[in-house]
Amino acid sequence: MHKKKPADGHVIGVVGSGSFATAIVKMLVENCSLVHWCVRNEFVKGAIELRHHNPSYLTAVDFNIKKLKITTDINELVSACDIVVLATPSIYLSESLDKMTCDYKGKIFVSAIKGIVPKVNDVVAHYLRDEFKIGFRSQAVIAGPCHAEEVAMERLSYLTIATVKENQKMLHDLFSSRFIKVNSSADILGNEYSAILKNIYAIGAGIASGLGYGDNFTAVFVTNAIREMELFLENIHETPRDVNESAYLGDLLVTAYSLFSRNRNLGNLIGKGYTVKSAIQSMNMIAEGYYAADSIYKTSQEKKMKTPIIDAIYGILYEEKNAEKLFEKLTAKLN
Repeated sequence: MHKKKPADGHVIGVVGSGSFATAIVKMLVENCSLVHWCVRNEFVKGAIELRHHNPSYLTAVDFNIKKLKITTDINELVSACDIVVLATPSIYLSESLDKMTCDYKGKIFVSAIKGIVPKVNDVVAHYLRDEFKIGFRSQAVIAGPCHAEEVAMERLSYLTIATVKENQKMLHDLFSSRFIKVNSSADILGNEYSAILKNIYAIGAGIASGLGYGDNFTAVFVTNAIREMELFLENIHETPRDVNESAYLGDLLVTAYSLFSRNRNLGNLIGKGYTVKSAIQSMNMIAEGYYAADSIYKTSQEKKMKTPIIDAIYGILYEEKNAEKLFEKLTAKLN
């Protein structure tokens, strides 16, 4: 039986086989002698075991297969681990967790998911609490700025892990490495919502780029977006936080500007004239901001918030409104 080295003392597993899940596994094998990994299907499992890399995402990352215990059975993984990292796209999370019939009491669930769970139209933290009775003391949220592609290249990247104080050092030590710096936070809901919001704003930044707006406008757009994010977070969960910290502003900046950003790329296609449907179909990865925009807009409306950027992006994505005309109107509301 494989044992983890005494330095970490925890058995950790990752659920998901997309780009960020693969990046997280790469982070963890730096510190852990064994990482459990629940992947989508037997093809992915077999390909990783045979070729030592994910066949579909971050294919340049070569794994030491002796450090991986790969399965397609979530119950096998959860039973073996005391820390479970959820890194599936939000639209597939319930499909994965609905299969979980084993005892998960006392385990810590870490969400690396940056979207709304469609089954309950809510964030992962609330879904775990309400559907599985996993309280916030047994949860953590991973925020950026941290693009999977740069992790693959071992470029210095930063994580913020939001959890209760007693879990912070443990998770910090598990994820920290020569190319990953970890900050700790107690703002679980704020970090989760900000990670969702920045994807929506990145779609807007991409639309602006596709329409021909330049760097000057994008700078103003992002400045207004962080203020709008702060307003939203205060209405959702009022607690002391500084939105200028990396987990909020930093993650927004990298997602709005980076060419690695799938949400920005989706917006760019829409700005260039693609229909929303054709833009989504042309991408080989899921842009979480599209699915989240519907729920976030409705929450904003229910709480009577003034969120002109969210409103405009929702109108383009879900009401088939003309992007050029909506952004012309939006420019008058930004400062």
